[in-house]
Amino acid sequence: MLDIKRKLTGVRGPRLILGRAPPIRRQNPQPPERAHLMKPIRKVVIPVAGLGTRVLPATKSIPKELLTVVDRPLIDYVVDEARDAGIEQVILVTGRGKGAIEDYFDHAFELEATLEQKSKTAILEDVKKTIPVAGTVSYTRQQAPLGLGHAVWCARELVGDEPFAVSLPDEIVAHRPGFLKQMVDAYANVGGNLVAVEEVPKEDTAKYGVIAPKTRTGALIEMTGMVEKPAPEDAPSNFRIIGRYVLQPDIFALLENQGAGAGGEIQLTDSMNSLNERQAFHAVICDGGIYDCGSKLGFVKANAALGAAHPEFGAEFKAYLKELL
Repeated sequence: MLDIKRKLTGVRGPRLILGRAPPIRRQNPQPPERAHLMKPIRKVVIPVAGLGTRVLPATKSIPKELLTVVDRPLIDYVVDEARDAGIEQVILVTGRGKGAIEDYFDHAFELEATLEQKSKTAILEDVKKTIPVAGTVSYTRQQAPLGLGHAVWCARELVGDEPFAVSLPDEIVAHRPGFLKQMVDAYANVGGNLVAVEEVPKEDTAKYGVIAPKTRTGALIEMTGMVEKPAPEDAPSNFRIIGRYVLQPDIFALLENQGAGAGGEIQLTDSMNSLNERQAFHAVICDGGIYDCGSKLGFVKANAALGAAHPEFGAEFKAYLKELL
């Protein structure tokens, strides 16, 4: 059935092999120095093809990435964080029904003309801030929902042979420096591959993917691997993985030949664990908080927290929350 579906959709790439462990075709070993190339992080891949099932029915007709936290959509927070980190090229991996995301990062001529005619200068300036410099945002399409690993693999031609970042739009950072900036700074010191982490209560490890630590130096933890949703008694640590990564381009060859993992999908974590066998991986304990807007409760929390901090009406909103509670 999956082979038939792939023929019908025209999808090429990672083969889904169900019912047995994902095969990894070993590539020819790379020279040791390849793992330590210190090319700068210029590009970020942002997968935006997901269906947003955790927040349905809100995402039935609206891309989840365009759901607003206060007065900005989720995708705007993530792209803004990338710009703050010095990222030059944003690569959005889209899917069917996601065209409104492209429209968001383009001119709305009638709207802009109307705002200008009515002398609504401040609002017009806010609208124009969402428009990137021409050529700095690219789009490619994930033609079937085959998992996060497949979405990242779809961006291989746009990334090329250089290290890159991955940011998941479900999780947003409002403070500065953002998590991605902290990771880019850490990469400048250690190179290799990195994941962002935060500490969670030991009893909550079954909700997340966590790292297996080796050694720690300040906010950097050298890793031996990653474990998906371990029971508290089996968890190698209580550092949960956040949706921010810095990866070497070698990951694409592993994703190309990887079989299906959990949920019958191409899992990014599986290839990251394979890459960890021959390249350095570090976890970065990032300063500040992050909001998981992929769940209804997390989405409401983000709106409450950022609404209370809004310079225009934050004080009034906090007063209202006190009355409400």
